[in-house]
Amino acid sequence: MDDILYKEYILELHRNPLHKKVVPNAQMEAKEVNTSCGDEISVQIYSNTQGVIEDIGHQGQGCAISQAAVSLLTDFCLGKSVREVVNITDEEMVTMLGIHISYARKNCALLGLKALQHAITNTTI
Repeated sequence: MDDILYKEYILELHRNPLHKKVVPNAQMEAKEVNTSCGDEISVQIYSNTQGVIEDIGHQGQGCAISQAAVSLLTDFCLGKSVREVVNITDEEMVTMLGIHISYARKNCALLGLKALQHAITNTTI
């Protein structure tokens, strides 16, 4: 997919984000705010007794990059173990987006990942 198609995909995820919902039975939850721009994202996770993520959602507001990134991240996490997704690296998150992220926008791209990791690490797994 070329850069223009990726950019269109990012804009589409901003307009129609994946998994933007409240998870009523969430066992893990965290909120992160990007103080440089005001983007904010909260992530909620429900996992089964084996630690597999069965439901995940996010809420908040922000730029196209932060909203697309958390949409892709939550979609990626469904069906994976909590232990597996807590170790997603910043580089893997940026790669998920599929576009070049400038230094100034990197915090936007990583905001959902930070919320996800804080939700998990603040809970006994």
